[in-house]
Amino acid sequence: MADNHIDRRTLLASVAATSAGLMLPASAQAAARKADLAAIRKAAEAAKDASVARLQDWIRHPGIAAEKWRIDESCDFTMGLLKDAGFQMVKKMPTDGSPGIFATLDAGAKRSVGVYFMYDVKQVNAAEWAHPPFEAHIIDKPGFGKCITGRGAVNQKGPEATFLAALHAFRAAGRKLPVNLVLVAEGEEEIASPHFHQVVQNPEVTAALKKCDGIFIPSASQSLNGAVEIELGAKGPLEFQLISSGEHWGRGPKGDVHSSLHAMVDSPVWRLVQALNTLVGPDGHTPAIDGWFDNVRPLTAREKALIIEASTKHSEKELKEAVGIKTWINDEPWPVALQRLAGQPTVNIQGLVAGYMGPGGKTVLPGRAEAKLECRLVPNQTFKEAEAKLRAHLIKRGFGDIEVNVSGGYDPTETAEDSRLIRAEKAVYARIGADVAISPRSPGSWPGSVFTQPPVAIPAGQFGPGYGSGAHAPNEFFVIESTNAKVLGMVDSMVAYADMLYEMAVIS
Repeated sequence: MADNHIDRRTLLASVAATSAGLMLPASAQAAARKADLAAIRKAAEAAKDASVARLQDWIRHPGIAAEKWRIDESCDFTMGLLKDAGFQMVKKMPTDGSPGIFATLDAGAKRSVGVYFMYDVKQVNAAEWAHPPFEAHIIDKPGFGKCITGRGAVNQKGPEATFLAALHAFRAAGRKLPVNLVLVAEGEEEIASPHFHQVVQNPEVTAALKKCDGIFIPSASQSLNGAVEIELGAKGPLEFQLISSGEHWGRGPKGDVHSSLHAMVDSPVWRLVQALNTLVGPDGHTPAIDGWFDNVRPLTAREKALIIEASTKHSEKELKEAVGIKTWINDEPWPVALQRLAGQPTVNIQGLVAGYMGPGGKTVLPGRAEAKLECRLVPNQTFKEAEAKLRAHLIKRGFGDIEVNVSGGYDPTETAEDSRLIRAEKAVYARIGADVAISPRSPGSWPGSVFTQPPVAIPAGQFGPGYGSGAHAPNEFFVIESTNAKVLGMVDSMVAYADMLYEMAVIS
């Protein structure tokens, strides 16, 4: 009799998740959710090999926006994955660059949740990899467990494939999703999303997203001690190229000439170096672009408190070892360095190219030099403001001849700490036993501002347990079966995604 009663409650909870007219007591909802998650876990375990194979196939369809390599193929493959996972409507969205994707899954539920995907990956130098970067090898890593290695393994196809595997598990377990899903994807995240706004601002897409209680990007958020960091925002990027050339400058050579002529011929390379030198102060890191700090909002007292609290939950030693450094800027202590990381805008040189770089010397005066840079913006800076100030700064200092080619960027992202999305994340992380730190913002960037700002204006964040490393680097990997008791493997992470959807369905 008791078993029949539990089965009935389970059935009612499934209906309650998709019907506005039926509500169960909190205790009954909790029992029903527990039963549903047990069934979903069983289905996820049974389909684990298929889920891993799906991720391997996705890594084998890379899509590199920076090189315009296999983008359409990767987009089409991603659309197929979404259809297979149960999205009833999956539409390719043309842009002035790589196509986006708009998909919906109508579960007949009261609430809707947004999901953001990227299907593009960073460039690779295959010679630096222990395994070919697009073959998706399964390897055993001591201290981590069974992992998949390849470009996109953790950034972001591993977490995204885990989320899709959770949807497969819902269906295999005979459970209906407790929320409707609205998914948008792009193929240019790795080049600062220059055209993604064209997808989101499509009237049909905007209308669907505005109905969502929030949107998240699947992520492998755990550190090796099992802790997670919930980020309330992210810095915004401005990616650009500066080019100095004799042809455009009107001084110096149009092409390479013999270096002996430098006694009477101007150098475009030194011209670029001098222009670059004006962008930061004498310390080599403080932005010196005119008006750069005019609109920068200092960290609030609450943000500083969150950072200080988070500093006690993360290993300074582990991070220093991971990035290969001994000291922070100005030899600052860990909490102060973390405050700088969250609150300081930056101007960074990604690369410099000029002249001859082969064996030995070559006595030339190059006619052209270029630098790739990116700025990281904080509230209340904007992408358009930053670009305008950069251009005006160079002109004011007599460097109007330097070409400025902006390739992408967007505004910083901010989401309220008390939003349903953030509170749901905290609740789910608590149930898996993860120690949670709240961060005001990520020092990295993702285009969440297209969701948090009008016309969509919904909370946006990152969610997902699990672990991986090597994003943008050789030998990128994502943990499939964890041997670290504090870190979730793929199946446990699937269940956490399912729990997140249940939590978003009921949280007040």
